Amino acid sequence: MCRVQSMSAEVGVRGKVNGQRLRARLLVGVARPASARIEALAPFGAPAFVLSSAGDVATLLLPRDNRVLEHRHVDEILAALTGVPLSAEELRMTLSGCWSSDVVAMRAIAYGAEWRKIIVQPDHELWLHREDTNAPWRVVAVMRNIEHSGRRWGVQYGAFQNDIPRSIHIASADSESAGTYELDLSLSQVEANVPLGAEVFRVDVPRSAEPITLDELRHARPGVREN
Repeated sequence: MCRVQSMSAEVGVRGKVNGQRLRARLLVGVARPASARIEALAPFGAPAFVLSSAGDVATLLLPRDNRVLEHRHVDEILAALTGVPLSAEELRMTLSGCWSSDVVAMRAIAYGAEWRKIIVQPDHELWLHREDTNAPWRVVAVMRNIEHSGRRWGVQYGAFQNDIPRSIHIASADSESAGTYELDLSLSQVEANVPLGAEVFRVDVPRSAEPITLDELRHARPGVREN
């Protein structure tokens, strides 16, 4: 179901997290099985942040503030920055509009000849669509964690080019008490299945960098908070 093993793109982000407006321009690189790098571009000079992981343990560097967050999971850091708790693998699948080739389907429901809903382990819904009976199937929407209150969220895809979406809408699907977010992503400069060496997913942390906590990061949201 997914042929994207690695991918790089420039990603524009606009939306709200718990009522707070967010806007950012990101450079993103992802690769199987669970590597990711995100740079939040600033109008000039050093990036607002660099998030890098090889596996789900990540490092976040704030070059402008000379602060660092180390030895945390990618989903924790992304939740603090954007509200969306994505692991490195989930980030690759979400941006590429792909799903793991070893996905285990539990049930499939047909809606005519051009729509399918597939329930996959552990508790996600995939919506597939094709333009006609001769066209390939595409994942056009996903609802994640449908049995886990407080962690449910969905994604919708559009503006496909070469089977990769250029428009992505992400929104929480829980009550406000669990935290809400709604983000629109626009992808450009997309390259799929390009070699991304191990050095891409490393970040050099200055010895003088001071630690930052997740709570501080959640409050500041450097590089994505719209003043």
